[in-house]
Amino acid sequence: MNRKYVYVLALGHFFCDIGMGALPAILPFFILQYGMDYQSAAGLMFASCFLSSVVQPAFGYLADRTSKIWFMPLGVFVSGAAMGLAGLFENYWAIFAVVTLSGIGSAIFHPEAARMIHKISGTKKGTALSIFSVGGNSGFAVGPMIAVATITAFGMKGTAIFCFLALIMSFVLLMIVPKIKAAIVEKYSLSAATNIESKVKKVGAKNDWSSFSRLTMLIIFSSIVICGLRSFIPLYWVQVMGLSTAAAGSALTLLFTLGIVTTFIGGLLADKLGYLKVVQFSYVLLVPMVAMLSQTTNPVMAYLLMIPIGFAMFAPFSSIVVLGQSYLARSIGFASGVTLGLSFSVGGVIVPFIGRFADTYGLNATMELLAVVAIFAAIFAFFLPKPVKVV
Repeated sequence: MNRKYVYVLALGHFFCDIGMGALPAILPFFILQYGMDYQSAAGLMFASCFLSSVVQPAFGYLADRTSKIWFMPLGVFVSGAAMGLAGLFENYWAIFAVVTLSGIGSAIFHPEAARMIHKISGTKKGTALSIFSVGGNSGFAVGPMIAVATITAFGMKGTAIFCFLALIMSFVLLMIVPKIKAAIVEKYSLSAATNIESKVKKVGAKNDWSSFSRLTMLIIFSSIVICGLRSFIPLYWVQVMGLSTAAAGSALTLLFTLGIVTTFIGGLLADKLGYLKVVQFSYVLLVPMVAMLSQTTNPVMAYLLMIPIGFAMFAPFSSIVVLGQSYLARSIGFASGVTLGLSFSVGGVIVPFIGRFADTYGLNATMELLAVVAIFAAIFAFFLPKPVKVV
């Protein structure tokens, strides 16, 4: 595993996801200042995800056919700059449009980046993907902090900071990523790479669509839980426990900060214990933890519950990506696009319906609903077959 290159791509992942991570922390400000209801706020989560869910696998398919390294700097720029514009508008549909564009930018970045991580990870795919994922989770952790601080200081226009950050990192990637690819080509000549790939395809590497479809169902249910928690934890903190918007942002920051650690730990455990064991244990743990959160109004208990929930949400992340790449051994880019894309996007498509549920039945019942959805994710985890060795 080439750690230097893995860290560079992880840094790109950080800046790609920092704007998307900020969105849930911005929602309470939209509700307070623009009078949005829960369904309208949840609709913005939908905006960040609905086209991304479709576009990301498509870019993964393109990555398998022709590698376009400029996808990565372009994705980082579009994702961050578009989210930076969200606070400059008061019209709901204008905000909806730029948030949608931000989601598309995220979708452009992930498949090509994950495909490159796969090439430079060697035999430690779980560890490499966990480091890469730590970058994204760090973005989700830091994003709320930046959003709350800048909006508090400068009003809604404070979101423009994300435009500046995206511009810097996209320029850095534009300069460095070609060097990474050149180093990969230098170490593994094009002819050797072609021979290796052809041998892999001839010696049994195949696409197991049946197993991948079961993994996809697990991702869909877990994504609903993850996006639901991202969307409604800040609202739960404010509306149910009576805390401030700053406290609500800190809850997300805590959750995703724990995600940084547990994602890395999950990758190490996966390389030692196996990908399936990490996935199964994590989702079995997630169910009772979300159920407990739905029944508490005590802030201390709620913050403590972020620890096991953070582990259960993020520890299996790299394992899921590796499993997807194993099941679709001939289509690494497409598998990466689906596993990375659906994990944080398809749930956002469902969030508006959950928002309507919250408007009708309340936030406690909404958390109970998410616990029920987590049960289905846990069930599908036990229907996944043991993966073949990922080459």
